[in-house]
Amino acid sequence: MIIQPKIVRNVCLTAHPKGCAQGVKEQIEWVSGRPASGITPQRVLVIGGSTGYGLASRITAAFWGHADTVGISFEREPSEKKTGTPGWYNNRAFDAAAEQRGLKAVTIEGDAFSHEVKQRTIDVLKHDIGKVDAVIYSLASPMRTDPDTGETYMSVIKPIGMPYTGYSVDMMTEKISLTTIDPATKQQIASTVKVMGGEDWMLWMQALLEAGVLSPGAVTAAYSYIGPEITFPLYREGTIGRAKEDLEQKARKIHTMLSEIGGSAYVSVNKALVTRASAVIPVVPLYISILYKVMKKKGLHEGCIEQIYRLFCERLFTGNDVPVDEQGRIRIDDYEMRDDVQAETADLWKSIENQDLHAISDIKGYRSEYFQLHGFEFPGVNYDEDTDPMSIN
Repeated sequence: MIIQPKIVRNVCLTAHPKGCAQGVKEQIEWVSGRPASGITPQRVLVIGGSTGYGLASRITAAFWGHADTVGISFEREPSEKKTGTPGWYNNRAFDAAAEQRGLKAVTIEGDAFSHEVKQRTIDVLKHDIGKVDAVIYSLASPMRTDPDTGETYMSVIKPIGMPYTGYSVDMMTEKISLTTIDPATKQQIASTVKVMGGEDWMLWMQALLEAGVLSPGAVTAAYSYIGPEITFPLYREGTIGRAKEDLEQKARKIHTMLSEIGGSAYVSVNKALVTRASAVIPVVPLYISILYKVMKKKGLHEGCIEQIYRLFCERLFTGNDVPVDEQGRIRIDDYEMRDDVQAETADLWKSIENQDLHAISDIKGYRSEYFQLHGFEFPGVNYDEDTDPMSIN
């Protein structure tokens, strides 16, 4: 079949197998052979490891640190007439590359929130991989079913307390519009915390600790975002922000819990990047497009693989104390939040109504990165040829 991108409301519904494999290959090539830090973890578990920061974490652990890895994700399989999710193809491309390098790689596809997947993972660690030195938690799910009660919770991206009106952009038509979002209800706030907060991360770490599959001194990190005041009403001060506050609270509890094995837990605040999740958050795609223009001009731009390499090499695995802010968070968003970067971004944001979108933003770069997340727009991939949606070859 001829596979082309199908976009509906900034959501791509298709993925290209060969393009996804090319994306994994390019990340592997970038990080392989990069200078090592003082220490590198030899066995790494990545919960939510099939796309974005999670995939970059697994690639960095394996092809920079030469670690054996276990990756967990929930993906949709392809059929003869329908493509799978990008992560389904990414997982297979990763596994094939790891096998070629002689690295152990076990991919578990299933509901990471469930007791069953936690137990399957523990069994794999006990019998195939060994005790893990690092656990990366990078789940980005819109829903979660509580494994004990069976109740399903849905997350929402909404402000709290009052409506929010802000600029948004349709990346296909490049049309800028004002969007108004009503405030979340108390139930929606609670549900978003249940899905995107730190409860499941803590359940994972409890299960791994009790099962005895964490190495002495094991490190765990979960990913978060803060961003500028432009995005605060929908992000840091909205429902997602409440969830991230819960994540930070749970990090402190996990840190204490792991002290018995000399372990530690951190929240890493990462840079704003094009992800499948960020594309559907109003305001954020437009902010990222403007931010990209500024950071690329200054030579500061990083994609997922560059961010995670710097996180691993300069923060988590140096052999020294991990540098954190006053709240105990790792700030790998330091380039984005530089005063000069934010000042220029804010100035461009103020001129949205009076300037051509291409003059004030890198919407072209944003759109290209979004397509590449789904395996499209990679040079060297023939998108006009008949492609088997069941294979990355």
